[in-house]
Amino acid sequence: MASSLERKSHPKINHAEPEDEITKEEEDESFCYAIQLVGSSVLSMSLQSAIELGVFDIIAREGPGAKLSSSEIAAKIGTKNPEAPMMVDRILRLLTSHSVLNCSAVAANGGSDFQRVYSLGPVSKYFVNEEEGGSLGPVLTLIQDKVFMESWSQLKDAVVEGGIPFNRVHGTHAFEYPGLDPRFNQAFNTAMFNLTTIVIKKLLHIYKGLEDKNVTQLVNLITSRWYQFQLAPCRKSCPFLSW
Repeated sequence: MASSLERKSHPKINHAEPEDEITKEEEDESFCYAIQLVGSSVLSMSLQSAIELGVFDIIAREGPGAKLSSSEIAAKIGTKNPEAPMMVDRILRLLTSHSVLNCSAVAANGGSDFQRVYSLGPVSKYFVNEEEGGSLGPVLTLIQDKVFMESWSQLKDAVVEGGIPFNRVHGTHAFEYPGLDPRFNQAFNTAMFNLTTIVIKKLLHIYKGLEDKNVTQLVNLITSRWYQFQLAPCRKSCPFLSW
């Protein structure tokens, strides 16, 4: 299922000329896409909420092919809110519409009714936490962090008055700020660790030139002496790099 934010390519919509006549169908498509753009932040915020609630981890712990209802997921979250199953279901339905999760209907109440059950899909695996790293959850958390989000409020003023949005808000460069904020520094390093783990795993899956024993020993020697790019905040909190 393609994401609803993926707009069909149409020459008259994407490259309209003054003399082109746009049909009603094309006009309706343009309007629908504009509405999707207006509400595009809903997807990222809902995805972030699902990550914070541990939805992906809950389903993953049930084993391959597991299918859980929103009520079962809410129970495992541990909330006492009676409306939690309904609220969780709405979040999961949104994520399903963007192919993040899979959804199917199963019989309930002795076959007189049905309920939706959710399972992990190909995209979901990138949001499941692993001990060795490799989740995009911390990356999304970093992007949604208030430190970064506050910078966007200065984008327009930076265009008009000059400067860098991040610097205007926090009074320092983005690469210097982590040294001033331990919480953000940890969030940044965790995100980079997970993203790097994913990229390196994919690299090693494709590239076989590092299987040579001599190369492996050389890499371990380098990382044991000159690691973390000599950045003090990184040296304090980043995990040691080993090949």
